[in-house]
Amino acid sequence: MRGLTGCGTGGLARGTVSGSGLTRNRPAGGRSTVRRTSGGAALAGVAALSLLLAGCNPGGEGVRTEGTAGSPPASTGRSVHAPSPSPSVSAPYEKVDAVDLVRHDPKVGDDVKKSLGKPCAAEEYPVEVTYAALTHGKDPDVVVNVMTCADSVGIGSYVYRKKGGTYENVFADEQPSVRAGVNKGELEVSKQTYDTGDKVCCASGEDVMTYRWTGGRFVEYARYHTDYSNNGGTETATPEPAPED
Repeated sequence: MRGLTGCGTGGLARGTVSGSGLTRNRPAGGRSTVRRTSGGAALAGVAALSLLLAGCNPGGEGVRTEGTAGSPPASTGRSVHAPSPSPSVSAPYEKVDAVDLVRHDPKVGDDVKKSLGKPCAAEEYPVEVTYAALTHGKDPDVVVNVMTCADSVGIGSYVYRKKGGTYENVFADEQPSVRAGVNKGELEVSKQTYDTGDKVCCASGEDVMTYRWTGGRFVEYARYHTDYSNNGGTETATPEPAPED
């Protein structure tokens, strides 16, 4: 991300995690828990609408929302990949303290850990969490996104897989503006792209990468780029990974 200038948005534009570890999850990712700060009357209206939608999931995918739900800010350009409901998490999911998990993860960079040194406001942290079945394990996987306090720009995305009673980091991306989510049961990672002079709020485009769990790791198999100044995007498909043993 180069040549960026601040927008002065203030507040958190996405869901946050309180010190107790409550988390916000997009409905597409499975069951979810959410806690967020207020960001003005407009965001409050979106939050109320999202709560109603989450409580009446038309897809019947077992989506469960607790707390006050909200939505990430709208993209500055056309949305290419709209989230689709993924298979529901059949096993009871364990709520994790995402802040503590990231802080004690040796694979997480120091800059990301420093960003979680103290809450942004109202004892809440800029962390978004999704529980979903991504690695074919008996326990739901945990997708964690860490953002900046001022502009809610992604600075780290991680996937944790439960193994032997603890959570193992099986995916990490700490490039600026990164955000991980779940689409049709697969890991989807998006990154805003910027031209020189772009503001944080106003990206020039977006890259979307899709990953599948195979051979004990996530393998990228598709990539899509959208230039917000054009009408369409460019899709690049990579060879399909071999089925997992």
